Amino acid sequence: MKFIDEARVIVKAGKGGDGCLSFRREKFIPFGGPNGGDGGDGGCVYFIGDEGLNTLVDFRFQRQYKAANGQPGMGKDRRGKSGDDLFIKVPLGTLVHDLETDEILGDVTDHGQELKIAQGGFHGLGNARFKSSVNRAPRQTSPGSPGESREMKLELKLLADVGLLGMPNAGKSTLISSISAARPKIADYPFTTMTPNIGVVSVDTARSFVMADIPGIIEGASEGAGLGLRFLKHVARTRLLLHLVDLAPLDEHDPIDDAKAIIKEVKRYSELLAEKPRWLVINKSDLVPEDELDARVEALKKGINWQGPCFVISAVSQQGLKPLLFSIMDHLDETSNICS
Repeated sequence: MKFIDEARVIVKAGKGGDGCLSFRREKFIPFGGPNGGDGGDGGCVYFIGDEGLNTLVDFRFQRQYKAANGQPGMGKDRRGKSGDDLFIKVPLGTLVHDLETDEILGDVTDHGQELKIAQGGFHGLGNARFKSSVNRAPRQTSPGSPGESREMKLELKLLADVGLLGMPNAGKSTLISSISAARPKIADYPFTTMTPNIGVVSVDTARSFVMADIPGIIEGASEGAGLGLRFLKHVARTRLLLHLVDLAPLDEHDPIDDAKAIIKEVKRYSELLAEKPRWLVINKSDLVPEDELDARVEALKKGINWQGPCFVISAVSQQGLKPLLFSIMDHLDETSNICS
């Protein structure tokens, strides 16, 4: 299924049913009086979270949604049937913007969460409502009000605990495929990952976290180079970023320059994202001679002035993965306790 993370849709709530003008007409009852019923309310439009969805691709094929109108009132004081509400399924992490007012209407983050985005019209009143001691035979009714209509932009931001950052071919896809059931495309050329991937990482019994892998970032991405920075929004909700650096790049790039480029591009995208907790993960240690490994790791840390947590791993041979995963799990548990 094609991954789509932005869409524009138009929704319209149902119109309220008009009130009825009617009088009681029965044999031997000459003055039956008014008995026109009210109309029904128009249906509302809701977005509802569905954990089974992970893309907005459905909104590429259908862009307009309309709830049912309320039925008009009827004689014998019968009220019209209200229009059915319309529930539109969206993936978790969907942010809803009103394009006319430029406000955020809500954020769907939980399965089954309902977000009302368009209010149905109010029902019209039948002439029975207008009966009074001085107006025994009213011929007055009121129409149903129109339902709200909105043009909206939907933006999907994946919900994950940990996000991966790095240059193309840094080993992000290999890492997430080694520690979860996610199976992204892996090859020895840049930009094999064209869309975000998520995987559930089980550390031990009853302890797991969700990891998000996004396409690689290159220098100049903020100006449109490569795939740009649009996919960085999918790690904006994470609680921890892992900055993967290839210690032995095939194109003989300097790992220090690569690491600095990622840091610079993230800051250009968002200072808030740049301030998130970020760990350095040095990958492909199996491609470096053992007697050179420590020196090259220290040179990399010194070159980028790194002071935070650092892990040396090989995603292919799975060296160093267990300490990394348990440290991530402990960090997430600690931050959860602090937040609670």
